[in-house]
Amino acid sequence: MKIVTFSHNGKISSGYLEKDEVVVCGDGVNVVQSLIERGGAGIASWLDYGSNKAPRVNLADVRLLSPIPEPRRDLFCIGKNYYAHAEEFHASGFDSSGAEAIPLAPIIFTKATTSVVGPDAMVLGSLDYTNTVDYEGELGVIIGSKAFQVSKVDAYSKVFGYVVINDVTSRELQRHHNQWVIGKGLDTFCPMGPYIVTADEVDDVTALELETRINGEVRQKSQIANLIFDIPTLIRTITRTMTLLPGDIIATGTPDGVGVGFNPPKYLKKGDKMSVSITGLGELNNVIG
Repeated sequence: MKIVTFSHNGKISSGYLEKDEVVVCGDGVNVVQSLIERGGAGIASWLDYGSNKAPRVNLADVRLLSPIPEPRRDLFCIGKNYYAHAEEFHASGFDSSGAEAIPLAPIIFTKATTSVVGPDAMVLGSLDYTNTVDYEGELGVIIGSKAFQVSKVDAYSKVFGYVVINDVTSRELQRHHNQWVIGKGLDTFCPMGPYIVTADEVDDVTALELETRINGEVRQKSQIANLIFDIPTLIRTITRTMTLLPGDIIATGTPDGVGVGFNPPKYLKKGDKMSVSITGLGELNNVIG
């Protein structure tokens, strides 16, 4: 199931895609969050409603929003989680995470809920007064049920679905504050979408390929299999000491090819178009404003 939240005729609603139509299953910004909390029973009720009396609208007539417009908590994000990116970032002079290029354990930080926007939304690069805006295409993992001290063997059972994320970053703010929350938590700096694909539709998440294009130029391209710390390891690491809740989002890290990795750096400027796609999860497009 491909789950969307959208605006249509001045109203925010949620539903799922069937070809070129949206099956409308509820109104309000928290509908998808409620669906996730209900788990399999929620999916079943949506499908039943969709096969009977649910209204439908053409996908072309709606404006897609982030599938979870207002996450209940900050996003959990993973730094330096692809080998080549860890090397390029460490060599950039902006890495304040430690002496080693390849981390010995997952680097975990958070990204503010107020940074979340949807497909085609403008990313306000103007908020970064240092003019060092960068892109980071990532796979997002949506947690489906309460998870505490989950083993790696059981980790995938806690996954509701997957989504495309762009972890937009101010490199200079990231370096200046010697940590990553300020440089990555700017308003609008977390585009997400276009939809959540439920885990049952993804046979092997490690086989998916991520690609980021800037103004049509391919900058990043990698399989999810190239993660240093895989999804079960990330879930095990986080839940060893804290509880993940339904609807929590883990951004799993970005491959090499980010702007700061070039010499000189290729920072984003007003009007630049960012496109992040992942096999089967759609394409997320945003413009820098």
